[in-house]
Amino acid sequence: MFIVDNYFLAVIFCFVTMLCWGSWGNTQKLASKSWRYELFYWDYVIGMVLFAALLGFTMGSIGDAGRPFVADLSQAAGKSIGWVLLGGVIFNASNILLSASVSLAGLSVAFPLGVGIALVLGVIVNYIGAPSGNPVMLFTGVALIVAAIIFNGVASGKQQSGAEAAGNNRKGLTLAVIAGVLMSLFYRFVVKGMDINNFEAPAEGMLTPYSAIFIFSLGVLASNFVFNTLVMRYPFVGSKVSYSEYFKGSFGTHLTGCLGGAIWCLGTAFSYIASGEAGPAVSYALGQGAPMIAAIWGVFIWREFKGASKTVNWLLTLMFLLFIGGLALIVAAGN
Repeated sequence: MFIVDNYFLAVIFCFVTMLCWGSWGNTQKLASKSWRYELFYWDYVIGMVLFAALLGFTMGSIGDAGRPFVADLSQAAGKSIGWVLLGGVIFNASNILLSASVSLAGLSVAFPLGVGIALVLGVIVNYIGAPSGNPVMLFTGVALIVAAIIFNGVASGKQQSGAEAAGNNRKGLTLAVIAGVLMSLFYRFVVKGMDINNFEAPAEGMLTPYSAIFIFSLGVLASNFVFNTLVMRYPFVGSKVSYSEYFKGSFGTHLTGCLGGAIWCLGTAFSYIASGEAGPAVSYALGQGAPMIAAIWGVFIWREFKGASKTVNWLLTLMFLLFIGGLALIVAAGN
């Protein structure tokens, strides 16, 4: 299987993770023009599973190092599989809430808040579980990102007008906070099922990144029959959605959702692959720089802050600068 064998390449993989995690939300924005997010999310999960299998049979099956994808799956211990499946279930609960938040508050608001909270709490959880890197630089970088989240929240509050818009924004912010807390936990459970210290000769019964992302995606798919069914029946906004509506979607609409899942899956797989060299805390933290990418999409492409005041624009500028500074410190912390 393909293995990252140096820190520089691991950082590149983490930046790809950041781009993917911050960009998949665009597919939801595209589909939302004619498609409820609850229906989009089914295609998203299907795309995730299919792409995880594709990675396993390609990158996970080439080269002489490590265990090939199929062999790794066949020797995996039930305990390792259980930890990764649990990570998938926790992630799915958080991501459904994040998708709902995007539909209510917008991409440039939901991602910085939800994923930013996940970054802060997740770095702490992952560092405690597997300490790596310079803690002073790592947590100073996290502190800068916390400040960026605060500025983004203030900018969002100043931009909303009208009782209904303000109400949806508050609901979206609340969902983003809950999503962020849940999202901060999933990565640590996945890592517990992997031998991150030696991908070339992994311990018996443990998983490698390619088998882990595949099992993880199956956990997401299985839990989706519970979580998404509940959200379809009791939506956060609008009327309930039926499964019959899903099958009325066009091929292009379904493909857009599958593309979103594939983009997210690629980023997550690269994060797992990089964790052996970068360490779980740094790998997770860099990937969670995704809010800055999502904010760029939301502000400059989707124009979610069009017509904003000078104060709001200054707050957004400070948010971007703090995010960049925080990410730079996190990268330096791993050297």
